[in-house]
Amino acid sequence: MSGFMTFAGESLKNLFKKPATRNYPAEPAVYPDRMRGHVEIEIDKCIGCGMCVRCCPSSALAVSKPKGTWTINRFDCVTCGYCVEKCPAKCLSMAKGYQEPMQAGESVVYTKSPEQLAKEAAKAAEMAKKAAEAKAKAAAAKAAKEAAGALDKADNK
Repeated sequence: MSGFMTFAGESLKNLFKKPATRNYPAEPAVYPDRMRGHVEIEIDKCIGCGMCVRCCPSSALAVSKPKGTWTINRFDCVTCGYCVEKCPAKCLSMAKGYQEPMQAGESVVYTKSPEQLAKEAAKAAEMAKKAAEAKAKAAAAKAAKEAAGALDKADNK
């Protein structure tokens, strides 16, 4: 009988208290300030240097500069944040909350937009053109210097 009275007392107390649970779908979850969460990327800002891949302790990341892709295996990622710290372009960040569920071993691939890929290709072509012009200019200067040296040699004889 005393067990019933204890239960009745607890029941009466709980009738006048706020619920211990949250109404999750209606109210968004509140995450603590120091929660690591998961890695997010702004793919169009990524320069494809691979620093994040080199510093990842679990080898969960992969970068392909020619394809413009950045890949993460969420099951291998230990959310340490090293990739975020080491990224020179500051395109990685740690977002609070959890990632959508997925199949084990599945990777998420982020691809740059076609506009960004075209812009980077144009910039690379411009850099190659400038390099070729500089190389041609250096070769012409070298040839002129050699010709001047040959003339000086001929004058000295």
